[in-house]
Amino acid sequence: MEARVGIEPTNEGFAAPLATVGKLLKTNGCDLPQQPLRARIGPVARLPQPHSRPNPAGNSSQHNGGLQRIGPLLAEVHPEFAIPKRRWRMAESIACVRLKRESARQNLGFSSRPFVLCGLPVKRPPDGCLLHERRNGKFVLQVTGHPSCGLPWGQDRLVPIFLATLAIRQRTPRITFDSAAQMLDTFGMAQGGSQYRRLVGAFQRLFGATIFFGTDTQREHAAVVHRARFNFMTEARIWYSRDPTLRPLPAECQNLIVLSDEFYGEVVNHPVPTDLEAAKALSSSPAALDLFMWLSYRCFTARGRERVPLFGAFGLVSQLGSVDYARRRKFREKLEAWLDLIRTMWPKCPASIDAAGTGLLIDRAHAILPLAELA
Repeated sequence: MEARVGIEPTNEGFAAPLATVGKLLKTNGCDLPQQPLRARIGPVARLPQPHSRPNPAGNSSQHNGGLQRIGPLLAEVHPEFAIPKRRWRMAESIACVRLKRESARQNLGFSSRPFVLCGLPVKRPPDGCLLHERRNGKFVLQVTGHPSCGLPWGQDRLVPIFLATLAIRQRTPRITFDSAAQMLDTFGMAQGGSQYRRLVGAFQRLFGATIFFGTDTQREHAAVVHRARFNFMTEARIWYSRDPTLRPLPAECQNLIVLSDEFYGEVVNHPVPTDLEAAKALSSSPAALDLFMWLSYRCFTARGRERVPLFGAFGLVSQLGSVDYARRRKFREKLEAWLDLIRTMWPKCPASIDAAGTGLLIDRAHAILPLAELA
């Protein structure tokens, strides 16, 4: 018996998606063929004849009447096409970012200045570590975690983006939204029990955290501490349901987040626009997300060609929320990988590591299109 499903190369209708995702897949060790694929009818592989003896285990994955799943067959005949689903989802997300940007339909969100200039921890801090500090020039960010839940880290950084976006849109520190599933959907996260528990943990860590954001000159005066040290929220009430068809909750049961006056004032007075589709694509890569948001802001404010040092007290390594690197070469390798990922979404990103490997060269550019173009 012959399988009648095969592969025929063709370029019809696939040139743009390939250009978008090809580099990303190559970065992850997966090369695409020069021409995309289209299913056709034709003999490709001859499957073995079914065994005369019945399968006592009743395993449906074994040959049944001469039929076999096309997925394992394709992986056996063309192993270069066996790309994990996670990478395909990332490639699709990146293609969506570029498509919406090129068609001036970006999904505009906002972030707060402290977490654009300085990043939260990328990885889970060691047990007992309750202080995180990062520096960006004269600006300093300190986050103190609550002893019962620790420091916010990893994908917890998505929560301030979600809250800042709603605060700008609703123009009030009392933020309401339909369900916790709304946030999971905003950033492309699965709406399962594990993701829900992670979301609850993120809100707990952020609710218990105390933030200091200021400059060295401000820290020398005790009078500034009153306005410089703040919390994210003063109240949080979140209902969760896995049923997307659930009717809106009554007013007394709505999901409610009350931002602190200091955090809300920072968001309203210094909103930093960001691309929510890009945040969604980079949600599983916190370090790359930090770098993308900072580059979007820094390239917008640049007056021309500028150089940002990589190392030292005022270097980029002291700013990002990534772990400390014992060797400079290791940080440069990581930085180049993050830049490669960012360039797949933002091909005109002007950032590059200088020839000496000690600085990042940037120039004025727009990752977020001006409002006139988005209108």
